[in-house]
Amino acid sequence: MDPTLAPPPHLRSERLELLLPLPQAAPRLLRYLEDNRAHHAPFNPPPPPGYYTLDHWRARLAQNRQDWRDDKAVRFVLFRRGEVAGPVLGVVNLTQIHRGPMEAALLGYSLDQDAVGHGYMQEALSAALDYAFTTLGLHRVMANYLPTNERSGRVLRRLGFTVEGYARDYLYIDGAWRDHVLTALTSPHPRPPAMCESA
Repeated sequence: MDPTLAPPPHLRSERLELLLPLPQAAPRLLRYLEDNRAHHAPFNPPPPPGYYTLDHWRARLAQNRQDWRDDKAVRFVLFRRGEVAGPVLGVVNLTQIHRGPMEAALLGYSLDQDAVGHGYMQEALSAALDYAFTTLGLHRVMANYLPTNERSGRVLRRLGFTVEGYARDYLYIDGAWRDHVLTALTSPHPRPPAMCESA
């Protein structure tokens, strides 16, 4: 379906809803980021100037919808099911979408510190990956994590991701260049890319 005509994606799982909220949700997303600032810092690159401001997140949420329309990225915000007007539970991002012979994207995610350990992230990622492989028609989703982030590694393994390599000094995080484990998952129903289907 032409994304200029379709509504933005809104996924539902047993306990969660994943959607691209309007800019009016910026205060709630900013609250999530501020509340989890110390919790996320060991795993995230340093934020750009203005990151912890409402203006930044109003613009970012508007840009998220445009990026989805442009087939560049899908940045989901997580809410508990039936509470999309409530607090943000986390985020799941499919970014750097590549079309053509690759049909791939990079997966990123974070969760509220008080929600860790309840299976929410595995549930959210399962929904997002199903969307990636069916609706988006991607063939490959890549996810990279710090070797010390064992919880993230376990979630990815449970979802079927395979370790493909180890990148030295991959990202600057928490004051130093950090190594990352490189993983990927391919579609359970592989098909030729759209550019080749009529060939």
